[in-house]
Amino acid sequence: MKTKKTLQISIKSIPETGKDLSLDLGKEWFDRWREADQGLEFSAGAIRGTVSLAKHGRDLLVRGHLEGRLILSCGRCLEPFDPLLKADFDLLLIPAPAGAAPEEEELSAAQLDLDFYSGDTVDLEAIIREQIILMMPLKPLCQENCQGFCPVCGANLNRETCSCQVKKSDSPFARLAKLKG
Repeated sequence: MKTKKTLQISIKSIPETGKDLSLDLGKEWFDRWREADQGLEFSAGAIRGTVSLAKHGRDLLVRGHLEGRLILSCGRCLEPFDPLLKADFDLLLIPAPAGAAPEEEELSAAQLDLDFYSGDTVDLEAIIREQIILMMPLKPLCQENCQGFCPVCGANLNRETCSCQVKKSDSPFARLAKLKG
């Protein structure tokens, strides 16, 4: 089943004074996203925000603020939790060069807030998805001092204690040094 993108904005619909949008991204939006990308690292979410579009000649300035909660799994104990996430973003969209094939190249710091658009519409949904992914922590933790699992018995050390004896082992690099010698 092909999903319909709902945040396609016609460039002609943006007045010279700019266009402001309010976003309320809930269950339906995240369900559609999950249908398109089964590998998402969160199970659900509710994000609200604002996006402002302004024309500068043929360029478009997209400014926004996103805030909400995503249900993530802790990187140590795998328990679900829903941290409050916030992000502000600025992105300059410029017309894509005609007939140019996208190439891989290293971006400068000035180019990190730059993207291209082609045609008469801007895919705001793709921009919002990218910003939500950037809001997510690299290693989500339910709490800063999360104990995770016991490596021997698998008990969640945040909820219970275990009597397992964990041997202090050498680092893997020490083992490599022994192989070298």
